[in-house]
Amino acid sequence: MSEPTSKNGHTSESGRTAQRRRTRRAIVEATMSLLARGIEPSINDIADAAEVARRTVYLHFPTLDQLLLDATIGNLSTDTDTVIEQVDSDDPRARIRALVDALCANIGDTLPMGRRLVKLTVDTAPSTDDQPRRGYRRVRWIEWALEPLRKSLSPNEFENLVSSVALVIGWEAFIVLTDVRGMGPEAIGELCTRTAITLIDAADPTAHPTK
Repeated sequence: MSEPTSKNGHTSESGRTAQRRRTRRAIVEATMSLLARGIEPSINDIADAAEVARRTVYLHFPTLDQLLLDATIGNLSTDTDTVIEQVDSDDPRARIRALVDALCANIGDTLPMGRRLVKLTVDTAPSTDDQPRRGYRRVRWIEWALEPLRKSLSPNEFENLVSSVALVIGWEAFIVLTDVRGMGPEAIGELCTRTAITLIDAADPTAHPTK
């Protein structure tokens, strides 16, 4: 399928971003599958399984360690996918609460790996093409939670809301609240949920009826 184009014939930025995210996801899922089969994959193994070039793998993951860590966390994140698949509410606030509850349910197991993943990203040379180097699962989950608002917001407003919520849900927020504030999983979950809902309320036009 070709990517969407703008009026001047150039591939749209959103189309390129979506394609990069799909490619990254395919690489991680291929790695997860190899790990689940007990294989310690090389870059060649992963590239073959994902049907991409070695260079493409390195564009998304500068080191094999970073990719293997991301894939391991991905295997641990299947519980989150299972939880959100069972949510039938169209209220983004209820969806956010379910998402944060799922993420915090196994924070004790995943936070140490989250720390390593953040460190690996920080220690890697900056990206030269503005491409996100991690966090695609987080973005996918947040987009799912906010989907009921998509039609009532402009594309830019929706993307800004996704970015805002990404600041308060994920490894970085969990690490700060654990290390700087000394909070436990339950308190972290409640604070992250409350903050995300505040952002949703501020962006949701239906939450501010005109007088």
